[in-house]
Amino acid sequence: MIPMPPVLDVRGVTKVYGEGDTAVHALRGVSLVVERGDYVAIMGTSGSGKSTLMNIVGCLDIPSDGRYLLDGTDVGSLDERRLSILRNRKIGFIFQSFNLIPRMSALANVELPLAYGGVRPGERRRRAEAALRQVGLGDRIDHEPNELSGGQQQRVAVARALVTAPALLLADEPTGNLDTRSTDDLLGILDQLSLSGRSIVLITHEDEVAARAKRVIRLVDGQIIEDRRQAQVNGPPPAAARLTEGAR
Repeated sequence: MIPMPPVLDVRGVTKVYGEGDTAVHALRGVSLVVERGDYVAIMGTSGSGKSTLMNIVGCLDIPSDGRYLLDGTDVGSLDERRLSILRNRKIGFIFQSFNLIPRMSALANVELPLAYGGVRPGERRRRAEAALRQVGLGDRIDHEPNELSGGQQQRVAVARALVTAPALLLADEPTGNLDTRSTDDLLGILDQLSLSGRSIVLITHEDEVAARAKRVIRLVDGQIIEDRRQAQVNGPPPAAARLTEGAR
């Protein structure tokens, strides 16, 4: 049996913006492997390189040097069309600002990645409804974003990220616009997804958020200075349990 490749395999990646004396070295030889089912928090202050690394991992930017394999595919060998297809199929994005389309229902927002991927309308609806139920919003499918709380909007964004069954969930400061209760609810969902075997990479500057991950990586000046494992969550916390009950 052929072993499955890591979800992420980043090898000696550098990123330089500009040239000469004004060049900014955002990443300096970063190497990182994320296996399937891992839950990784990437931390760092402003200017540490974490956002640049996220953009490269998310196939939104290309490195100046080094290699990056996503689910076994060498990203550097792809043209823009194939890169877009890979991004749509293999990565589910969760952003701080939700990035929902205002005049579309929760269901229609979640269906979007499937529409871009050419999935038929009936199948799109079935999968989108299942994803919304998974995050506890089965009774909100027809609501538009302005009819939902910030926490509910972020849950719609999580459902949209899940709906393509991606190899990787990539979350960029996902709790940055949420209050304490909504933050706890969202982290409960991520805990639950991790326990079910999802691969998650989360960018954050908050210690309380990173504490929920299985592994913490810290960047300083474009280099990894810490990569440590920490105690795993022993079962979903109350927020995750509540959401599971609400999704039934």
